[in-house]
Amino acid sequence: MRKATACALLVMLLSGPAAPAAEAPRRTSAELMDVLMWNREPVGGPFALVDHQGHARTEADFHGKLLLVYFGFTSCPDVCPTDLQEIARALTLLGAQGDQIQPLFITLDPERDTGAQLAEYVANFDPRVVGLTGSPQAVRAAADAYKVFYEKVALAGSDYTIDHSAFIYLMDRSSGYLGFFPPGTSAERMLTILRPHLVQP
Repeated sequence: MRKATACALLVMLLSGPAAPAAEAPRRTSAELMDVLMWNREPVGGPFALVDHQGHARTEADFHGKLLLVYFGFTSCPDVCPTDLQEIARALTLLGAQGDQIQPLFITLDPERDTGAQLAEYVANFDPRVVGLTGSPQAVRAAADAYKVFYEKVALAGSDYTIDHSAFIYLMDRSSGYLGFFPPGTSAERMLTILRPHLVQP
């Protein structure tokens, strides 16, 4: 072994394994809002999650339908259930055409939102809503792809909540990004945007 190589190896052994690269700082909610408002970056993309019935699902499973993608968590006190209720109401108002739309509810709290918890939760809105969870890493990857802001916020004792952005993402039949509805959008307002994308019976 050459002397220089031996010295380099000795330095590596003494110094231990290289430190992992520092994770890039998370962007703020304002920064991500700016991305969405001005379409500065691609929105959406591949995901690998598990539905509320325990089946592995990817975005490819839903090709052929318009997607309404919503990120939240089942113990969300107000915004999440309100927006999901409006999504369900929009599907009801569309009648048979509502079957062209697939609503997805992706939890931002995989620690507590098990498949069973999601199944019970989405049943409160519409049977077509698919709840999705996964490992924290898989959920983070999906949220990052959709430019979702979220973070865990400690409460009294050992409890916590999730601070998160609450947009409803509209994706085309190949999971391409069409736009978003802000929190609190009514079913009627959603219909004005959805109807031009529906196939007439």
